[in-house]
Amino acid sequence: MRPGDQQRSWFVRALRYAWASPTTALGVVFAMIGVLTGGRLYLREGAIEASGGLLSPLLRVAVPIPGGARALTLGHVVLGRTGADLEGTRAHERVHVRQCERWGPLFIPAYLSSSAWAAMRGRGAYRGNGFERQAYEQCSLAHDDAGHEAV
Repeated sequence: MRPGDQQRSWFVRALRYAWASPTTALGVVFAMIGVLTGGRLYLREGAIEASGGLLSPLLRVAVPIPGGARALTLGHVVLGRTGADLEGTRAHERVHVRQCERWGPLFIPAYLSSSAWAAMRGRGAYRGNGFERQAYEQCSLAHDDAGHEAV
């Protein structure tokens, strides 16, 4: 590593966290709801993971895909029904974390627009969504139909 590379690396990482911070802040609100209702909180691979409590029924009924979602990413926060769901969807959800780092505060509108566009073209709002297709292509969960969602 050349002199200054470590500082540059730290600076770039800080910019990514700052750029994604509006979406992350929303995720923190939901994570706290989970924790305050009996859920658990973890810090893994540079992201906050929360599961249990009210998150489980929320992800099951509030996410508009059949059966709901096992996990959902908001910035650097991944919400899961259970700890096992967080573990099982980690590779997929980390793709969404990186997408949030690229898109920043535009991630949620871009994600929803991609879903709407896919639905209008008859490809399905979830599986046809470009963000989801990229996540499935980049992880080993490509054949898992249990439902992952990033909003």
